[in-house]
Amino acid sequence: MRAILVMLSFMLFAITCSAEASGSADKTILTISGNIEKKNEDGQAQFNIASLEKLGMESFYTSSPWYEGRTKFEGVPLNKLMDAVGATGHIARVIALNDYVTTIPLEDFKKYPAILALKVNDKYIHIRDKGPLFIVYPYDSQPELNNQIYYSRSAWQVYKIIIQ
Repeated sequence: MRAILVMLSFMLFAITCSAEASGSADKTILTISGNIEKKNEDGQAQFNIASLEKLGMESFYTSSPWYEGRTKFEGVPLNKLMDAVGATGHIARVIALNDYVTTIPLEDFKKYPAILALKVNDKYIHIRDKGPLFIVYPYDSQPELNNQIYYSRSAWQVYKIIIQ
């Protein structure tokens, strides 16, 4: 009987992990609100994985404080995402699932090729591993990006952005 319970527990764990990894294709994972011109739901812009990927993905390798060595990040360029919603403010207030909040000047997204990463090393990012969305700068590309200011703007578990 114990072996059956262990096996059932393992199966339930495997199903849960699989569901977290793939998620529902139409499940909203990002909401953008505030000073935006293009909205699709309740005065906001809502995105699922497919709608984010449809905007166009880019990738880069960089070192970071959160991973060993150079890591490949792949996601939507934040300047492209801001254009897609018609952001008209000056600041992005980013809110994470773990209640972390950071503010990022929209100018950053024009000045640096920061992305809203969906993948790390070619795999979708799990919630328990800083996902599903992670703002990442190419820290190795310019010396000024390799400091605490830009690390603090690099929010993970992003689910909401408010343009102010």
